[in-house]
Amino acid sequence: MHISDGVLSMQVLIGGAALTAGGTAIGLKKMDYDKIPKVGLMASAFFVASLIHVPLGPSNVHLILNGIIGIILGWSAFPAILVALLLQALLFQFGGLTVLGVNTFNMAFPAVIIYLLFSKGIKSNKLSMSIASSFLSGFLAVFFAGIFTAFSLVFTGEEFLNVAKLILVAHIPIMCIEGVVTVLIVGFLKKVKPEILELNGNFKRKKIRERRAAI
Repeated sequence: MHISDGVLSMQVLIGGAALTAGGTAIGLKKMDYDKIPKVGLMASAFFVASLIHVPLGPSNVHLILNGIIGIILGWSAFPAILVALLLQALLFQFGGLTVLGVNTFNMAFPAVIIYLLFSKGIKSNKLSMSIASSFLSGFLAVFFAGIFTAFSLVFTGEEFLNVAKLILVAHIPIMCIEGVVTVLIVGFLKKVKPEILELNGNFKRKKIRERRAAI
């Protein structure tokens, strides 16, 4: 869902840059020193995943992983995705520098929405709640990213309306795949590295209850 240089209007470019600047400022303010390794890891995951493009008609699709990035980083998804997109633009000419703000906002703000909506559900000890929240996180993160990308194009000109619709339709399979991938990643992290999801407190209390029940 990278939008290339020379496509969007100046108003959209300025608006996207301003929103990304604000989101990045919030993300940096909320970023503790111990969170920096996670931000770097998620930026790397986003960088690699979105480099693998699969042609689909006149468009192409790729994994985004902004759902799991939002779950793990919250507002810090903004600086993580900004750095990844900047490197892609500089090294591989994906997207571009003038559209960096718009592309970052279209990917990062859905990640923040997911964090706000589903972080509690994902951390739940109820398996069904955690799985449902994880799937919706992956699915809706791509859906919202597609919506924001479509709006960016439509606000530039009505001639992009059909392209905007195509982007949404082409990414429906990716929405489902990202939902499943997010469920698998969250389940894996809960078992081997719960601190990444900031679950230490919940897991410790659960273990204590299990031990007391066993006694």
